[in-house]
Amino acid sequence: MPSKEDLKRQVYQEIDSRAEEIINLSKTILSHPEPGFREVKTAHLVSNKFAELGIPFRAGLALTGVRGELVGSSAGPTMALIGELDSLIVNEHPFADPTTGAAHACGHHCQIGMLFGATIGLMQPNVLSALSGRLALIAVPAEEYIEIEYRDGLRRDGKLEFLGGKPEMIRIGEFDDIDLAMMIHTTSNPEEGKLCISGTNNGTLAKKIQFVGKGSHAGGAPHLGINALNAASLALSAIHYNRETFRDEDTIRVHPIITKGGEAVSAVPADVRMETFVRGKTIEAIMDANQKVDRALRAGAMAVGAKVNIQTIPGYLPLQQDRQMNSWFEPNAAAMVGADNVGHVTHRTGSTDMGDVSHLMPAIHPYVGGATGLGHGDNYVVQDYSLAVISAAKAMAATVVDLLGDGAAAAGKVIADHRPDMTRAEYLKFMRGLAKEESFEAL
Repeated sequence: MPSKEDLKRQVYQEIDSRAEEIINLSKTILSHPEPGFREVKTAHLVSNKFAELGIPFRAGLALTGVRGELVGSSAGPTMALIGELDSLIVNEHPFADPTTGAAHACGHHCQIGMLFGATIGLMQPNVLSALSGRLALIAVPAEEYIEIEYRDGLRRDGKLEFLGGKPEMIRIGEFDDIDLAMMIHTTSNPEEGKLCISGTNNGTLAKKIQFVGKGSHAGGAPHLGINALNAASLALSAIHYNRETFRDEDTIRVHPIITKGGEAVSAVPADVRMETFVRGKTIEAIMDANQKVDRALRAGAMAVGAKVNIQTIPGYLPLQQDRQMNSWFEPNAAAMVGADNVGHVTHRTGSTDMGDVSHLMPAIHPYVGGATGLGHGDNYVVQDYSLAVISAAKAMAATVVDLLGDGAAAAGKVIADHRPDMTRAEYLKFMRGLAKEESFEAL
């Protein structure tokens, strides 16, 4: 039986021998960006790649998700390797779709390359036969929590329940047979090193808000109208006045936008729409901030005699990472880039639906460099594909060897020592309990 180090060398050699092919896959996805739950071409590309490799797969999961499977030589746990299919919408990005504005301004195209790079290395007969258990190779849709109106329409049409890809995949049971999970995300922050061991992330709620006033001639008879835009403006100020009540350690982020400000400049605005996220480090902190935001929205309506409709939509749970899994990943990261180039981050204030997975099972979400610019910005571009795709794929595959090799003893210990925060049933009950629609009308 070859040692784990021998297996890793075989994996690295195979990935290196097909590096150009793997990188080209990422670049192809870069050139054909698609936002969440619309990743038809990207999902087709992934499906074709699974077929080409002779890997059994299922497609159309949570609308566009794809899941392949590799089986080791003996029974053991199932480990998920995850990549994300979707893009953002950043019209000014150099690789934006000229029609839709979709753009990979967060590096998800590299994740699919990593996923297939790791798969290509691990599926070699000599390697796969040394592993116990199964690998679930999952390309998930819609990690970026955008286009709330569009996705809520899909929900109302009964096509999905949750507006993020992994929550929806959890709902339909695609994580029921998985025991532990990992993925790697790109970063453009040089302070985080070439590969980065990450900590926690904020969770988030989404809110759709409508202020309803009364239309009237803005010049001739404003006193006969009820200005819904004024109600929204007051609500925004009231949210701001609550900021001093947010504890620093809770890393609360509330960032509303107005999506509709009225119908015509000559009319008192009677229909004003807003969207916002409410983010925080813990579920408790998110719930507290959400109550304050709702109170501010009601106050804006009350002040001018308007009505406010508030829809609260489940977002993502805060991300947490399994320390044992990270302890297996870190030396593999160091083997790729050197120990001095492995960064450590304790907390990020952005959100990811990998947080939902992390509440159900041991999971890690490290980062890899190679990008420049600001995440979600028009200048976020992957420059070093060798690092962002190939080195990441090797580190991911090597961690699989460590966890599922030797009869999956390491994975078994990770699973045995982990205490999930929720069962799937508890998770679904909690998420569904967050969803509500309510109206408040001033007296």
